[in-house]
Amino acid sequence: MGIEMGASLPERMTAMGFDEPGGPDVLRAEDCPVPQPGADQVLIRVSHAGVNRPDVIQRKGLYPPPPGASPIPGLEISGTVVAIGTGAPPELLNQQVCALVSGGGYAEYCLAHAAHCLHVPDGMSMAEAAAIPETLFTVWHNVFERGWARDGETLLVHGGTSGIGTMAIMLAKEFGLTVLTTAGSDEKCAEAREVGADLAINYKTQDFVEEVRKATDGRGADVILDMVSGDYVQRNLDCLAEDGRHVTIAVLGGMQAEINMAKLMSRRQTMTGSTLRPRSDEFKALLADEIHNHAWPLFEDGTIRPVMDETFPLDRVADAHRRMEAGDHIGKIVLKVADD
Repeated sequence: MGIEMGASLPERMTAMGFDEPGGPDVLRAEDCPVPQPGADQVLIRVSHAGVNRPDVIQRKGLYPPPPGASPIPGLEISGTVVAIGTGAPPELLNQQVCALVSGGGYAEYCLAHAAHCLHVPDGMSMAEAAAIPETLFTVWHNVFERGWARDGETLLVHGGTSGIGTMAIMLAKEFGLTVLTTAGSDEKCAEAREVGADLAINYKTQDFVEEVRKATDGRGADVILDMVSGDYVQRNLDCLAEDGRHVTIAVLGGMQAEINMAKLMSRRQTMTGSTLRPRSDEFKALLADEIHNHAWPLFEDGTIRPVMDETFPLDRVADAHRRMEAGDHIGKIVLKVADD
């Protein structure tokens, strides 16, 4: 196995992990070996790491890493490529990239598949770069590939001020969709409109089914991106248009749903969903290539910038998880691992 390195590397590193599932306080620093890149992999000296809801679920013991993935949490990073394995493009060495990873992001060094990396554009901070991959890959695949969203259609996004929600709003608007969203306060609704939503519905004081129907002259949304599931599913279908597509990406409101199949059939609605982390390296490489060709130019020219919430130092990862679980954040929470 040939490994090319840009500089001498330490043998050990600090990472944030946990011994037993539990609350944020189970997260603690651990000393572990710096990983070595295998075939088609690169080693990244991490600058920043994104914090995502799946990290919280993993910490609780409900979302184990897929076989072969690092047990260290963290699904997206930014940093500098410091070593490359056999088959990885040599020109990546010493380049600043952001990457989707299947684990290991909460650490000073992290492995990534070379084909899952995107170069960091000039003018983009490394904190912003770390806030992009997980939400961008998830939204692109589920809204545009699984949901077949097209210009002129209407998209309903639940949780409009979350990392996923803000990314979905911005991308959908750039590709010509009308975007409706829900949020849990008037303040969050105002933030969602600021990001670009055409309509933001306070689900605590308004019936989103009624509001979506009203906004679409009774037709309903063409695509719904749902991270709630549970009893939201039938309500979603009630405001989904004929031939509409319902895409589930999380089950924060419960894993079980009861739906009226006769209504679904009569309106020719499609239900689908996905999880990204366990998908194959080949699938993610194809997805990254499509994103690079069709969406990444919007980040390169500054048209889209991730909505940033708060940045925490790596040793305050428990505080970052507390903020995520409190639900008060607007956009992305990230960890600062090292200076840019």
